[in-house]
Amino acid sequence: MRKKVLLWGVLLFLVPSLSLAQEFPTKPINILIGYATGGTVDIPIRVLAGKVEKILGQPFVITNNGGGGGSVALGIGAKQKPDGYHLIGATSSSFIFVPQMRTVAYKHQDFVPIMQCGFTSNGTVVRSDSPWKTHKELVDYAKANPGKITYSTTGAGTPMHLIMEYIARQEGIRWIHIPYQGGGPALTALLGGHVAVSSSGIGFTPHVRAGTVRLLATQGEERIRAFPDTPTLKELGYKDFTTGAYIMLAAPKGTPPSIVKKLDDAFRKAIDDPQFIQTMTKMELDISYRNSQELWEYMEGAYARLDKLIIEGKIPKIEDK
Repeated sequence: MRKKVLLWGVLLFLVPSLSLAQEFPTKPINILIGYATGGTVDIPIRVLAGKVEKILGQPFVITNNGGGGGSVALGIGAKQKPDGYHLIGATSSSFIFVPQMRTVAYKHQDFVPIMQCGFTSNGTVVRSDSPWKTHKELVDYAKANPGKITYSTTGAGTPMHLIMEYIARQEGIRWIHIPYQGGGPALTALLGGHVAVSSSGIGFTPHVRAGTVRLLATQGEERIRAFPDTPTLKELGYKDFTTGAYIMLAAPKGTPPSIVKKLDDAFRKAIDDPQFIQTMTKMELDISYRNSQELWEYMEGAYARLDKLIIEGKIPKIEDK
């Protein structure tokens, strides 16, 4: 008798969840992207969402709120209703790096990952008419001219910012950080001569190919496939930090698992769409999929590793000026 009661209890618990997943979605789904329009996070998510609309039968309403390396949007997203209709488009660094390097209005535990669709690499770039042909030449100039080098990033506390400040400490130099609300504006500032250097996401690629900027070094574990002759900062001796970020979607903590799975499955199907593959190839981004559980495990591990590095290296928080 007790077993029957327990069985009915389990069924009564599962039925509402299953019913919710079957009904979802019944209205448009909102995606708040934590970076500027037209960037390396915005475009892939918009293309994917356009495909998923056909799978789920409901449109996506996409808005952008850049700033703080994605932290502005995540601070908003953490407070949204966990019903599957409020998603956040960002990179893994917004969840892992930023909360540890800045004071923000959220923790990575305030979210449940939906899925990961790609990987973006970072690099250090200067204008093609700059006097620096190598990263060493840039560092040597900065040593001889304290405070004269300005550099742009997508925000304080981002991996691109963190690695530049790490280099400054390693080399005993001082350069000035100028944060922008997205990779596009940060590169525009470089092209316009408002900053001397940009620690940038992969959005620098077309500018390098057009000959308007020069790639001095890449910031990931390995050389970028598109620029095999450009060394990594790791190869140049800066071995403690590497940067790069996974493009991902998340939802507020408490979003029903059945809805998370339905969204994950739909976006996984869309990744195989030829238009998405073509878009990623054109942007020279790697397609890299993790499901919700795999992504959560990666984030937990990466967060713990960075936390250890910050403690051992006595790295202070970096605040917006």
